[in-house]
Amino acid sequence: MKRIEEDPSLSPKEKIKKKDAAYRKYAEKSEIIHSFSQLLKAYTLFEKDVDYVVQDGRVVIVDEFTGRLMPGRRFSEGLHQALEAKERVKIEGETQTLATITLQNYFRMYEKLAGMTGTAATEEEEFHKIYNLEVHVIPTNKPVRRIDYDDVIFRTKREKYRAIIQEVKRLNERKLPVLVGTVSVEVSETLSRMLKREGIPHNVLNAKHHQREAEIVAHAGEPGAVTIATNMAGRGTDIKLGEGVVNCEMCCINCETPEECENCGREGIDVNECYRDVPCGLHIIGTERHESRRIDRQLRGRSGRQGDPGSSRFFLSLEDDLMRLFGSERISSIMDRLGIEDGEVITHSFITKAIENAQKKVEMYNFGIRKRLLEYDDVMNKQREVIYGRRNAILEAENLDEIVHQLIEDYLDGLLEEYAAESLSPEEWDLDGAAAELEGVFLVSFDLDEIKGEKKLDLDRVYDYFKEKAFDAYELRKSIIPEDLLKELTRYIMLQSIDEKWMDHLYELDNLKEGIYLRSYAQKDPLVEYKQEAFELFRDMVDDIDRSILWALFHARIEEEEEKKKRRPKPQVAVHEDVSTYNQSKARPRQQQPISPIGPIQAGPQAEPKKKKASTTIKNVPKVGRNDPCPCGSGKKYKNCCGRNFK
Repeated sequence: MKRIEEDPSLSPKEKIKKKDAAYRKYAEKSEIIHSFSQLLKAYTLFEKDVDYVVQDGRVVIVDEFTGRLMPGRRFSEGLHQALEAKERVKIEGETQTLATITLQNYFRMYEKLAGMTGTAATEEEEFHKIYNLEVHVIPTNKPVRRIDYDDVIFRTKREKYRAIIQEVKRLNERKLPVLVGTVSVEVSETLSRMLKREGIPHNVLNAKHHQREAEIVAHAGEPGAVTIATNMAGRGTDIKLGEGVVNCEMCCINCETPEECENCGREGIDVNECYRDVPCGLHIIGTERHESRRIDRQLRGRSGRQGDPGSSRFFLSLEDDLMRLFGSERISSIMDRLGIEDGEVITHSFITKAIENAQKKVEMYNFGIRKRLLEYDDVMNKQREVIYGRRNAILEAENLDEIVHQLIEDYLDGLLEEYAAESLSPEEWDLDGAAAELEGVFLVSFDLDEIKGEKKLDLDRVYDYFKEKAFDAYELRKSIIPEDLLKELTRYIMLQSIDEKWMDHLYELDNLKEGIYLRSYAQKDPLVEYKQEAFELFRDMVDDIDRSILWALFHARIEEEEEKKKRRPKPQVAVHEDVSTYNQSKARPRQQQPISPIGPIQAGPQAEPKKKKASTTIKNVPKVGRNDPCPCGSGKKYKNCCGRNFK
């Protein structure tokens, strides 16, 4: 840009063309780099049947915490398209964010906030800091008779899976129901294949078989039932025990009155043996510890409900994600010192405690991320309140004249600040430039000769003159267009301009947030820098909204029905190549389709009838968003390429 600007051989128009070409080339390269970056993420960070599944030729996201499918949800910024290219399915268009809010700010919008869950105690600090809510623990209706055994740890996942199968086989032979909880679809299907080889009948409940969820859960508590499930069966699921699963009418595990209980001292019942190996109830087997203790507790909580007996145990390996990140080397050295061979298991309360401490570290880390995200979203939240408040005022207003007058005044304030700042002397004011811009917006003459001859010319006088002329232009506009039609047209233009600019603003804030952390290398607080730049972007957006509303309001034309019939062109067909960033294919001829009539409202001088015969192109392709890659295959965004002529 500097070379172009300093080149004396180029005229001003040539410089503009050169700069435009350079910007287009940079945008094209930037889009290609972004596409490669998203493809690398898709191939290295996202696993099939863990983070997503392929169903009916589509990539469907899997909820990390519930294990359920999230149809209709798509990753943004081209990541979902990269996953579709990776799995070789049809690549859909990129989505554009219309509105965004964090769950924390969404919940804080309610006047009254409360909730109930069985696992809130571990997140007590977060509830207090984010929502200013206290957590109260309510005692259970009946004593919990579930025994939570210490975790067992193996060196490798292969050894762990073999031990899980042997445990399931042992419990199945005793006709006890078993629920095996897995962290992903992939692990659930691996264990299913191993159980099939052992000839153990079982059901699999994951994101791929969610249609049978009610049926599987209904039979999960029957004698000898084996159910393999992801987190979707680990929360909010009440598994009813079948007949014969509980041996005694009254269980003596954690008995409240052992001295008075007739069952505790009954012949043939050894309560200590029940503690060592629970002989009845639902047995929970966890295949891996989750990052959050809440998820593990939710899985354990499927057993021992309403005073029923049961047990739970987690089978871990040093190759598990949590163990690999925290403490696997320490535990491995302990196993070496103890001389534990491959295939042998290590069980100790110290290990279970170490794993829970590791989970606490991860929870605190994730809480820090959520808290920081909330601090960033608080900036956007204030801006969101202003924009949504403005939209609501437009929707509820009976008389829009006051809003238009306020828009004109705000626009004039910004215009004079640009062309005639108070810091400049009157000789440095560019009133002619200001008048030229106003004439382009309001389509009336702003003759400065009327005020230039005055002895005392100050900014207040200039402002009053511009304001008077602008208000006269609006009154003239009102006299031309019928009142009801003008009211609806004004409301439509205002809402459309706000929505378009807000969408673009969200996109710019996302880009700003991505790279703002680099400011920390300059010993600056990224959050402070983000707040400052986000405010500047917001102020520019508000000015842009005001100008675009006024420009569209004064340039919109109302077509009469007769004129519309005269201007109706013959139908034509334009074939556009069906291409995208990741997938390119040759253009295919399409059948001609009838054209719809031209709409009654058109904006801008470009909409004026031309002398030559008009033609209309029919784009017989899916609708392209403003920020989508252009279908022509240039690599640029649609709004910067073919979409420049379609505002």
